[in-house]
Amino acid sequence: MESQEINRKERLLSLDALRGFDMLFIMGLSGWIVSLCGLFPSSGFMSWLSSQMSHVEWNGLSHHDTIFPLFLFIAGISFPFSIAKQRKSGKTERQIFMKVIKRGVVLIFLGMVYNGFFKLDFEHLRCASVLGRIGLAWMISALLFMRFKPKALAAVAAVILVGYWLLLWLVPGGPDTYSFEHNLAGAVDRVLLPGRLIYGDNHFDPEGLLSTLPAVVTAMLGMFTGQLIRLPGDKISENRKVLYMLAAAVAFLTVGWAWSYVFPVNKMLWSSSFVCVVAAYSLLLFAAFYYVIDVKGCRKWTLFFRVVGMNSITIYLAQSIINFSQASRFFFGGLAGKFPEVWTTLINSTGYIIVCWLFLYFLYRKNVFLKV
Repeated sequence: MESQEINRKERLLSLDALRGFDMLFIMGLSGWIVSLCGLFPSSGFMSWLSSQMSHVEWNGLSHHDTIFPLFLFIAGISFPFSIAKQRKSGKTERQIFMKVIKRGVVLIFLGMVYNGFFKLDFEHLRCASVLGRIGLAWMISALLFMRFKPKALAAVAAVILVGYWLLLWLVPGGPDTYSFEHNLAGAVDRVLLPGRLIYGDNHFDPEGLLSTLPAVVTAMLGMFTGQLIRLPGDKISENRKVLYMLAAAVAFLTVGWAWSYVFPVNKMLWSSSFVCVVAAYSLLLFAAFYYVIDVKGCRKWTLFFRVVGMNSITIYLAQSIINFSQASRFFFGGLAGKFPEVWTTLINSTGYIIVCWLFLYFLYRKNVFLKV
């Protein structure tokens, strides 16, 4: 039976739910899973699962490496809806252009706030940041999206990915062009990026300048996905959209896997093969959430995730400002003390997630959302 047409006036609930699912790992779910796995020290599966909750050291991929690019991909999906709404409301292209620039700049600044801007120790301030990369990569991608038609934009994305690979390959900084010590991205940041670099005694920053280029493509691929979802149902059915996303995921996974033999999958470098592999992961997850929530209409279970997803920037910043751990110990420390030590960490991790979620739920009920 053909699924019902989605009401385009409604908010895309699958997007909020997926964003919330992604942010939960930053909001303590990763630590909770590690604590849970600690209860089963002899289990090989639990040991593997626990290892997925931290970044790989350099080359390779774990689940924790997918959190950031998935968030950027989701930010890309939102933009075609946003720009269509703004144009429909009568905003000029210049007004939209300025809003895109403003959002990018605000996110870059908030990233520096997260890194300690108000300590006023500018000599040691890290200017690069997760929010800064989201702001810069999304902003560039949005401006390109406004300027180019889809085919030209796809060509731009391909040129960026291939060009970045060739740059790091053909302009070596040492004997191993993709190593931590000798890659071109690090060399560029040491010369051009102001402030402190986070790794290797001011040697390398994973959110640096040159490696932002392939991150632009991650956001751009999200925008292509959002453009597909916006197509009316009389042109392409919702089920077919899901199939297209699944097919694209397989294609990106194949390309990324093949490319990794000459350009390793590397989150720190945001390598071109990494872009392809995490695009496959992002497409698979979004296709699943979109099909279940927006196509089939199974929405009641999404509240837990949407509460987080609709205030994702809020909870990211709040965790560096508000002592949620202290609040968790206040409410759950007594209970944790009644159990063996092996359970204490799990109970405290559970309490931390509950406190953070209730904080966001209070904002949700009051219709308070941090919009950048």
